Amino acid sequence: MKPKRTETIYDLLKSVSKVERQEARLKARQNSSRLGNVLIRAGTVVSEIWEDGPALKDLHAQLKQLQETKEDIEQQHNLFKKKQSDKGDGIDAEAGLSEDILIQEEIYKSRLASIKREEEIALRECHLYELEKGRLIREMKRILDEDASQFNNFQILNHRYVFLNLLGKGGYSEVYKAFDLVEHRYVACKLHGVNAQWSEEKKQSYIRHAIREYNIHKTLVHRHIVRLWDIFKIDPNTFCTVLEFCSGKDLDDVLKETPILPENEAKVVLFQIIKALVYMNERTPKVIHYDLKPGNVLFDELGIAKVTDFGLSKIVENDVGSQGMELTSQGAGTYWYLPPECFEQSKTPRISSKVDVWSAGICFYYMLFGRRPFGHDQTQQKIFLKHTIINAYEVEFPSGSTVSNKAKVS
Repeated sequence: MKPKRTETIYDLLKSVSKVERQEARLKARQNSSRLGNVLIRAGTVVSEIWEDGPALKDLHAQLKQLQETKEDIEQQHNLFKKKQSDKGDGIDAEAGLSEDILIQEEIYKSRLASIKREEEIALRECHLYELEKGRLIREMKRILDEDASQFNNFQILNHRYVFLNLLGKGGYSEVYKAFDLVEHRYVACKLHGVNAQWSEEKKQSYIRHAIREYNIHKTLVHRHIVRLWDIFKIDPNTFCTVLEFCSGKDLDDVLKETPILPENEAKVVLFQIIKALVYMNERTPKVIHYDLKPGNVLFDELGIAKVTDFGLSKIVENDVGSQGMELTSQGAGTYWYLPPECFEQSKTPRISSKVDVWSAGICFYYMLFGRRPFGHDQTQQKIFLKHTIINAYEVEFPSGSTVSNKAKVS
C-alpha cells in the first residue's frame, strides 16, 4: 500500500478510536453518577468497596418502604380480624359478617395486592439496575486496564496492525481491536505477555503452549470457529496472535443479561456450536476443544456463533482407537462443563470428542434454565473434593419450566 494512503487510513482510524474512547469514558462517568462507584479504602489492607449511587439507593429505599407498609397493613388486618372474632364469639362467622366488614376485608386484600404489584415493578427495576451495574463495573475495569496498557497509543505493529481500543484483559494477555492495513479488515490482537521475572524454563513452557495452540487453531477453517490469521513477536517477553474480530458479545455476557433464553434461540446457538464440533471431529486429525463454555462462544455482527480459545485443545492421533486418548492435563479446564471421565483418579483418564458434546449439553441446559445442572453454586475446588461431576448420574429439571420434553432429552 502507498505510504500516503496508509497514513490517511491510520489518521482516520486513530481519530475515530479517540472519539470512541472519549465517549466510553463520558458514558461511564454518567452511569457512575446514577449507579455508584468503587471506593478505595486505605487501612491495614487497601480494599475496593462498591458504593451504590442514587438510582440504586432510591430503589432499595422504595423496597424497604413497601415492605414496611405491607407489614403495617397485615398488622392492621390481623387486629381487625381479631376484633371481629371477639365480637362474633358463638355466632356463625359467615352469617355474622356485615356488608361493611366484607368491604373492609376486600380493602385490605386490594391494598396488599397493590403493594405486591409495586414490589414486583421495583424488583424488576432493581434487577435491570444490577445488570447495568455489572456492565459498568466491567467497563470501568476495561478503561483502567486500557489506560495502564503499554499498547494504548495507537501503535502499528508488525508493519500492518493498527492497535485501536482495548477489548479486555485477563491473566497474562490483553486483547485489542485492531485494523489490518494489508487485508483491510478489523481483527482482534491477543497479546501474550511472558513475565520477565519467570524462570527461563517457565517462559519456554508458556511459549511452547501458545505455539501449540496456534498450530492447532490455524488449521481450523469453519464458519462457526473464530479464524486465527497470524502470529508475530513484539519483544523478547511479548508476542501476538491475530484473530477474526467478532463485534458481538460472548454467550456468557448474553446469559448475564438474559439468564434464560427462549427455547428456539437456545437451539439455534446449540446448533451452531454442534456444527463446529462435527467439523472438528470429522477432520484429520480430530481436535477436542476441551474448554467449551459460554465465555468461549462469541457472536459476530450478524449474530453468528463462533467457538474460540483453543488453549486446552487436544489433537487426537489416528491410532488412539475407540477407547480415546489419554488425558495428560488432568485438573485443567472449567469443571462445571467437563464430563465424569475427566475426573477419574484410579487410573489415567481416556477422553474423546464426547467431552465437547457433554460441554455443549451443559451450555444448552444453562441457556434454557439459567444455571448449570451440576455444581452450579459450588467452587471448582468443592466440585473436585465432593466428586460432584463423577456422581452426576441424573439431570434434574426445574419444576414449572415451559421447556419442551424434546429439548430436555436432546
